[in-house]
Amino acid sequence: MNNIAVILSGCGYLDGAEIRESVLALLALDTAGVPYKIFAPNKQQHHVVDHLKGEEVTGESRNVLLESARIARGDIQDIAELDIKDFDALVMPGGFGVAKNMCSFAFDGSAASVDDSLLDIVKAFKAAAKPIGAICIAPAFIALAVGEHNPTLTIGDDQETAAELEKLGAKHQHCATTDCVIDEANKIVTTPAYMDDSAKLSDVYIGISKLIQGVIRLA
Repeated sequence: MNNIAVILSGCGYLDGAEIRESVLALLALDTAGVPYKIFAPNKQQHHVVDHLKGEEVTGESRNVLLESARIARGDIQDIAELDIKDFDALVMPGGFGVAKNMCSFAFDGSAASVDDSLLDIVKAFKAAAKPIGAICIAPAFIALAVGEHNPTLTIGDDQETAAELEKLGAKHQHCATTDCVIDEANKIVTTPAYMDDSAKLSDVYIGISKLIQGVIRLA
């Protein structure tokens, strides 16, 4: 297997990538002995959130690529440099950054706008029949990008969010944090992770590990 591309959406679950999900996905890849490279869009975040208070910080702006570099320990590239010919699969951790910086799903649901650069990448992986793994809320972007293929996805058991995905053509499947949903036909693997705010870290890792194993098997 060649590299797996991992795309982050910032740093911090309220306005960027979910840090635990991102690190656990990288750990699962490393444990499986699969090389990976990390990417993020070079753009400004939708907004900045104080993670202690859970409130928006006014008058402050942060860059998604620079924030993602915190998780990647600086070893990261602009998604403009991502060439799918160099990769066998794509993995997207969750966090509100996916739903705020990569698209507007957090605000507009199924009517969301999308980041064109990431849209092109997801569509290209799908067209090349290369597997895609999406964690937490990241399946929402997958539904926005390739919903016409009626992928089977999960975001756990949140009925309202599931209904928005189904408006886009996706088929939602309930799933425990410790498991994942594998759409064999579309080569898409999803797991709820911190869609359950009260999930145990160990359970999140079990689900993400299963997702990574599913992606590897489909590649």
